[in-house]
Amino acid sequence: MAGPPGPDGDERRHQGREQPSGVEPATPPGRVDAQGAGCLVDRRVITEASRPFWTGGAQRQLLILWCAACELWVHPPRETCPGCDGALVPRAASGRGRVFTFTVNRHAYNPAVPVPYVIAIVELEEQPGLRFITNIVGCDPEAVRIGLPVQVDFEPAGEAWAPVFRPAEPAGSGEAAE
Repeated sequence: MAGPPGPDGDERRHQGREQPSGVEPATPPGRVDAQGAGCLVDRRVITEASRPFWTGGAQRQLLILWCAACELWVHPPRETCPGCDGALVPRAASGRGRVFTFTVNRHAYNPAVPVPYVIAIVELEEQPGLRFITNIVGCDPEAVRIGLPVQVDFEPAGEAWAPVFRPAEPAGSGEAAE
């Protein structure tokens, strides 16, 4: 085996190169691949609370839960508001945000997803701390930086629509004059 074992003694898990003999890498059961995004959506995580988030992309909307009682955006999805225990309703967010942090993945974990690709945490403009893990697409991975303005896009992933983000166009550059 190449390299030392990881902190928990599991050599295969920490090397990222070797599989036990006879084991083929595969997409785990219950998951579907969002082509080109590098993300997998586990059907088991689509709950009543998270359904609007995962399906809103069909209407090109980033639906985040909102508490009208205390005016708090809530993500990840849950049944009640963590601030006041109030009812949450899906509400369309702007889809604009900034890259909070990121990494460029250069290892082909899923042969259907070309490398390199960017895994990022994006903070939405609606509220400080309103963040989620996503992919940055539509640009050279080396062009991504912390603070990069981004805009949501969606990629189909079975019954879900995975929110991914593209670099935002400068104001006024994406609109055609009529």
